[in-house]
Amino acid sequence: MPATLALLASATTDSHAAAALAKRLGLELLPGPSAEVPAGLDALLLLDGDALSLHQTGPRAPGPVSVDFGSAAMRHRRKGGQNELLGRAVGVGRKPRLGVLDATAGLGRDSFVLADLGCTVLLCERVAVMAALLEYGLARARRDADPWLVATSARMSLQQGDARDLAPAELAAIDTIYLDPMFPPRGKSAAVKKDMALFQRLLETDGDEADSDRLLLWALGQAVARVVVKRPLKAPCLAGRKPSHQLRGKAVRFDVYVLSAFTDCAPGDPGRETGGG
Repeated sequence: MPATLALLASATTDSHAAAALAKRLGLELLPGPSAEVPAGLDALLLLDGDALSLHQTGPRAPGPVSVDFGSAAMRHRRKGGQNELLGRAVGVGRKPRLGVLDATAGLGRDSFVLADLGCTVLLCERVAVMAALLEYGLARARRDADPWLVATSARMSLQQGDARDLAPAELAAIDTIYLDPMFPPRGKSAAVKKDMALFQRLLETDGDEADSDRLLLWALGQAVARVVVKRPLKAPCLAGRKPSHQLRGKAVRFDVYVLSAFTDCAPGDPGRETGGG
């Protein structure tokens, strides 16, 4: 069953912006900062000036979720070894100004890492609430006093909607399509974290895995150099399609489908990987 949400302004000064956002997202707008939260509501979208956050309701609910590219966690992730695997998978270093389409942007964390690695990233997110969180997070990053944050976010652009609806002109500068479909439900031995359970309901579609399969098949039909899919280590390949090679980390792997050579490669760079990782 899809999650039920409402929008709340943190202060009366946010009321006008909150009303416009609630109308755009098709959400109920609660009447004022001190409004009582209706029973049966799964989460609240809270607008606080230039910040937008998602708050799960109920006892022992996890903390709020927002898109904060300048957070300590994101700065720490810059030093993580997983970034190297992600960069290698999409083709960082194989041509200047690598264009990446993140077709399942979510909270944009992998997109930001790729932009930090020098890629120009187009983020697509079809869930309107998630896209709104990204929109506010990007806007805040671009206004930040940190030049690194401003420069990195400048290499990111956002489009709300299904990546499959992009016009050919919007795909013309894309070299790699990156997919990070929602992980399959875990077994009884490992319960899904509460925040992820909420996101699974927000992202719920008819036949999630089948839709991920269709998204891969669409991506493989585009005029790009490669398609990369992030998967749990033991998960089957999407659509039963064996990748050209895989890059494996401690918790996830990247299935890399090499379709053609990168154009405008650096001197001496073959622009193509044929296997092995």
